[in-house]
Amino acid sequence: MNAIEIIHKYYAQDTQLYNILITHSTLVTNKALNIARNHPELNIDEQFVSEAAMLHDIGIFMTNAPAIFCFGDFPYIAHGYLGRELLDKEGFHRHGLVCERHTGAGLTKEEIIEQQLPIPHRNMFPVSIEEQVICFADCFFSKTHLDTEKDVDKIIKGMNKFGERSANQFIDWCNMFL
Repeated sequence: MNAIEIIHKYYAQDTQLYNILITHSTLVTNKALNIARNHPELNIDEQFVSEAAMLHDIGIFMTNAPAIFCFGDFPYIAHGYLGRELLDKEGFHRHGLVCERHTGAGLTKEEIIEQQLPIPHRNMFPVSIEEQVICFADCFFSKTHLDTEKDVDKIIKGMNKFGERSANQFIDWCNMFL
């Protein structure tokens, strides 16, 4: 599978959105691969990580996030499950699960319901080690400040806004991956 070819099916290469997606996804991919290489004991599938990390945000074009040149119909929080649906249709179900499960530190069905999020009511948190590494790496990079990697304390502070479970999950990942 060629992740860039799949991205090219849905994103025009000469757009600001394409540049944001490729830059962000490359940063996430590089961080996730560095983690994998620094932790051979975890037996992380590096080929899968390189593909899935590049595709984890493929659904953003369907959302309404003008700050990053997305002018779709769905709220931004929906980009994960929308990306999963898109990759499922492409025949890449495992990669699609990464899309759906990478938001923040993942979302439980209970959190989705409690926060009244406009996404399907099901668990959307990373399960496999590859999903966890990609989700963790994604926390360090925004799409609005592409030139800056967030520090751990800033990420934890941001995670606390979404609940103690998210912050604790991120701290657990720090202990595991850093």
